[in-house]
Amino acid sequence: MAPESNDERDERVARLWETLDTRKEGHVDLSGLKKGLKKIDHPLKNADDLLRSILVEVDTNHDGQIDYAEFRTFINQTESGLWQMFQSIDRNHNGEIDKAELRSAFSQSGVTVSNARLDEFFAEVDKNSDGVITYTEWRDFLLFMPLRSPSDLHAVLSYYTATGNLNPEGDVHINDLQGLGTDLNFLIRLPSAVSAILYNIFSLHIISSLLPSAHAQSSSTSTTSGEDLVPVDSELELENLAIPKNVAMWMSIRNYERKLTENTPQLGYFIAGGTAGVISRTATAPLDRLKVYLIAQTGVQNVAVIAAKEGAPIAATANASRTLVIAFQELWRAGGLRSLFAGNGLNVVKVMPESAIKFGAYESAKQFFARLEGHNDPKRLLPTSQFLSGGIGGMVAQCFVYPLDTLKFRMQCSTVGGGLRGNKLIAATAAKVWNHNGLFGFFRGLPLGLVGMFPYAAIDLTTFEYLKRALLARQARLSHCHEDDINLGNFLTGAIGALSGGLSASVVYPLNVLRTRLQAQGTALHPATYDSIGDVLRKTLATEGPRGLYKGLTPNLLKVAPAVSISYVVYENTKRMLGLK
Repeated sequence: MAPESNDERDERVARLWETLDTRKEGHVDLSGLKKGLKKIDHPLKNADDLLRSILVEVDTNHDGQIDYAEFRTFINQTESGLWQMFQSIDRNHNGEIDKAELRSAFSQSGVTVSNARLDEFFAEVDKNSDGVITYTEWRDFLLFMPLRSPSDLHAVLSYYTATGNLNPEGDVHINDLQGLGTDLNFLIRLPSAVSAILYNIFSLHIISSLLPSAHAQSSSTSTTSGEDLVPVDSELELENLAIPKNVAMWMSIRNYERKLTENTPQLGYFIAGGTAGVISRTATAPLDRLKVYLIAQTGVQNVAVIAAKEGAPIAATANASRTLVIAFQELWRAGGLRSLFAGNGLNVVKVMPESAIKFGAYESAKQFFARLEGHNDPKRLLPTSQFLSGGIGGMVAQCFVYPLDTLKFRMQCSTVGGGLRGNKLIAATAAKVWNHNGLFGFFRGLPLGLVGMFPYAAIDLTTFEYLKRALLARQARLSHCHEDDINLGNFLTGAIGALSGGLSASVVYPLNVLRTRLQAQGTALHPATYDSIGDVLRKTLATEGPRGLYKGLTPNLLKVAPAVSISYVVYENTKRMLGLK
């Protein structure tokens, strides 16, 4: 057995039992077991579900309690299995397990573990951080693990998963992220700052009346000041204590704080999303300018229409290509290279928060649905939840930046030869919208925009995630490693990004045309005006037919494919730089 005499082992087990049996009753129930584990700060102290399983395993007479005899039998069996497992992993039999031996043991057992996950597990068990795991460290960490077989490393990983991802409040962390992604201090400090302000402004009874205190039992005629509070012994039955109002209020604030932050995505996702949006949109600004210009044109190229009606698709395509060339030449004459980037400064101001909010809200929605499904893992979402997460992310972002979107479209349609430029054009366009329709003018077409944005973002993000996971799973199988250890190359990332972006843009393009014409109405390039969304649709079909709903699709796809491709490449690389997964 382990380098420990029988007497030493008996003494160690007896001390452990005395620690767990905090009430000195000779037996412990679930509540007592939790108190004992909290006393020794064991990782199981907050794992309620696992503790119930352990109680059932140890409680052989099924009386709902663990006595010393049952505890000793369980310890003997578990330590025997842990010792055998330790010896099987320790290939060189030097009494220590290094990281290579542990990785090899997991691999041979058919357990696929990422390098990052293995490092976390090793660091958790290696209490003295000397780079190796001794039997004492191995035994102490896994002592309460129900062990069916000495070779069952699956059980070890499941046990660690249940204990290693718990915070002090007993909540499961949604993401095991490193780097900038884990820094939520700015959100954690916010409720504390607000509560401090409330303390200084309002009296205690006013605040208490605004906050739930279901756990508090307090008198309406007495309060307890901060100076009267004393430390509470951790062994007392806290559930049965009467809690002063100010303590109850603090507990309520902490509860609101936890609810505020539990589904809040990490700051790094916003930074990665904003960076990706700025770079991708600037690179494709001329194509976006060309798309808006073509959408604003309500006339029909008769030559292209006649060719299409006569069944000459090649001739129709050639005329469509000439339309693009003519549009490009007209834009160039209107202001040269600067005309091709008209509105890009405003576009960057718009797309940075839009992209940041979209990806941030998307990650937040995934976390929410993961909790709703009960597994807390955003990578295991059902297809429906994945689809809804993408749509929600897009709609939230659209609501925030829609006024800038309207201003950009109208500004691009107001750029003509000899007209206003730069900041003067922005100011004049904004003033015109405000004078004609007030604040409502900046949100014209928003319902249609949301209707179009939901399927666009949902299809785009869901398709990208599906293809990404499929490729990662395939490469992981070929490389015989975990998916987290595979980095999808920039080419493949860009390719699936272009495919997902092009597919989603094509599906919702008619809605995009109608929304853009609503936003651009009454400008130099689009003088027509409309009463409603239905009016836009009727006039478009009457003057241009169904083909008018897809006007500008070619330059849009030429813009969307590289834009989304660049966006995903930058997003994935920025996440990797920030230590996000």
